[in-house]
Amino acid sequence: MSVVGSNVPSLPVIAVVGPTGSGKSDLGVELALALNGEVINADALQFYRGMDIGTAKITVEERKGIRHHLLDTMEVTEEASVADFQQECRAAIRDIRSRGKQPIMVGGSGLYVRAALDVLEFPGTDPELRKRLEGEYEAQGLMPLRERLQAVDPDSAGRLGDARRVIRALEVYELTGRPFSSFMPQRQYFQPALQIGLSVDREELRERLAARVHRMVDAGLLEEVERLDAAGLRRGRTASRALGYAQFLKVLDGDWSVAEAAEATIIATRQFARRQLTWFRADPRISWLDWKDADLVAKAVALAEAG
Repeated sequence: MSVVGSNVPSLPVIAVVGPTGSGKSDLGVELALALNGEVINADALQFYRGMDIGTAKITVEERKGIRHHLLDTMEVTEEASVADFQQECRAAIRDIRSRGKQPIMVGGSGLYVRAALDVLEFPGTDPELRKRLEGEYEAQGLMPLRERLQAVDPDSAGRLGDARRVIRALEVYELTGRPFSSFMPQRQYFQPALQIGLSVDREELRERLAARVHRMVDAGLLEEVERLDAAGLRRGRTASRALGYAQFLKVLDGDWSVAEAAEATIIATRQFARRQLTWFRADPRISWLDWKDADLVAKAVALAEAG
């Protein structure tokens, strides 16, 4: 386990990761019960108050008395920030440890998990500089900006394709004097950590995700979206694009039927699960357990205790 810093705490952060619909929330609760722990949410969309049905947010009853952090902390009009989450999550970890409890992070938002666990810096922004670069793009096109990026940060120039990211890379270089690529995470833990991944049968997960979307519809997803629309959902850059919510806004607009929105949500959710699997499978530090294993909790506890 590669960790930065010498005065590291003794209890590792346990992170339960994997694709949506794999049972992460339930395993997090069971681990917390077994290890005297508390759970920290690392699902970016579960930060939002009122986004309950469409995010499959764990209910109060399902939490079994376990305290959950970073749930229901934002309004749908606010924009989620990985940099803010990093600070808030690490503060929650310190708070949980200060009370002698085990921090357990649960979520499938891969970059948020990395931000909490790994050495990862977030360079600042400069609105005036960004505005100037955007003006150059509008006046001259992308090629001159790409050529400038190639000269100072060839790694980013070869990796970034769209104008927004090229502009961001140039903004970071002008602000810090460092190439944007130097801020990429290196799979080096910020503090001791254990990642437990839930390994799934992909075809069974596909069917499970479809059934889950239909349950959400039956539970009142359209009505939830309608309530949140009245609260400003469309103004929220993060929340308005969420799976299910973006699709069911089209029902409210009269563009789609409920059946069409449900099918579009199923397709988008399956695609998202594939991307999550690709992301987490690329991290060799994750210990994988079968999501259907009858001894799943016992094996996860054993991994945690072996630390």
